[in-house]
Amino acid sequence: MRTLVAAALLFYSGTVSADPIKPPPRATGFAISLSKPVLQPAPGIGVYEVDLFDADGTVIDALHTARGYVICYFSAGSFENWRPDVADFPQDVIGRDYEGWAGERWLDIRRRDAIAPILETRLDLARQKDCDAVDPDNVDGFANPTGFDLTKDDQLAFNRWLATAAHTRGLAIGLKNAAELVDELAIAFDFAVVESCAAQKACDAYRAFSQSGKAVFQIEYRRETADWPTVCRDAQARHFTAVLADLALDGTAEGCPKT
Repeated sequence: MRTLVAAALLFYSGTVSADPIKPPPRATGFAISLSKPVLQPAPGIGVYEVDLFDADGTVIDALHTARGYVICYFSAGSFENWRPDVADFPQDVIGRDYEGWAGERWLDIRRRDAIAPILETRLDLARQKDCDAVDPDNVDGFANPTGFDLTKDDQLAFNRWLATAAHTRGLAIGLKNAAELVDELAIAFDFAVVESCAAQKACDAYRAFSQSGKAVFQIEYRRETADWPTVCRDAQARHFTAVLADLALDGTAEGCPKT
């Protein structure tokens, strides 16, 4: 790990990082494990995504040693009651339950005074762990029943702030889902991570990334996908990197066959 950088982060005060931002390559395989903390290097895989909190620094070091690019996941728009920093969230920024995910609730992203310090600490942790990039999830609360009156402009302002905060720390940042915001945000984000866009017939919304040479990592789920060969063919035509995974995202995703 970059020990000098990690030490410097103890004194981080918002200054611009000297490290250049390195976006992920797109002409390589992609592996993701969010429910299991260990992800092993594998042949043909150049980009790995792990959980920011759960993945040990030695796991990230091993992926780097294998010349892998490491994306670290965290949720930016929701509160998860199992995270180590839960006590830092004021109760009045925590909204409705995130449907389908026990222990997770939406956040009032307009309250940047309360949320920004928490997310900045998470970004600092990403630097300390030597992540190359971050994948902040749930950045589309304005289109969901959060319990707050969030607007599209609120979401755009929050997401742009998040991108700047990552870039200031030398981290690349991906736009997670949020198809309605791609036209406005593709220039501010370095890549995209999208879920179920084939199942939802929404993949074309992310072409702005691939057309500007940026990677798009497309995750489809086995329970939703009946025709994987067609999904692969369409993803390759769009220059997306597609994988087929279980909802647990446990590191067992399969990529498209080489053409």
